[in-house]
Amino acid sequence: MTASNEGSRLIDEMKAQSGQDPADCYQCAKCSAACPVTAAMDLLPHQVIRYLQMGLEEELSNSKTPWICASCFTCAARCPRDLDLARMMEGVRLTVLRKREGNKFGPADLTPEQLEKLPQQALVSGFRKYNK
Repeated sequence: MTASNEGSRLIDEMKAQSGQDPADCYQCAKCSAACPVTAAMDLLPHQVIRYLQMGLEEELSNSKTPWICASCFTCAARCPRDLDLARMMEGVRLTVLRKREGNKFGPADLTPEQLEKLPQQALVSGFRKYNK
């Protein structure tokens, strides 16, 4: 699969997960400038979107940025394209968890050991998705 096809697949997956289209981002970086937790991130928020656009799923899986995102929605308030990056970060977390956990995510499917290891933010994010 070419990088273009991989980017397209990941964009389609993100649209389904978050209702947001990473392809709409033109990389103004206002989300990164506004984010209160960038000091702890290994990728800036606008870089996460760029990675989504490029289909760099493995790099996103290894990034700590989606787990650090505070989901404060400051990025969404500053975006001139009205993108909700917090929802995309949630989509990235779900994609990573589903890949690691075999495409299932529900409280009854998790062992006590998994509940101990998974970040609380990922659990809350997943439960919000399944309770809509």
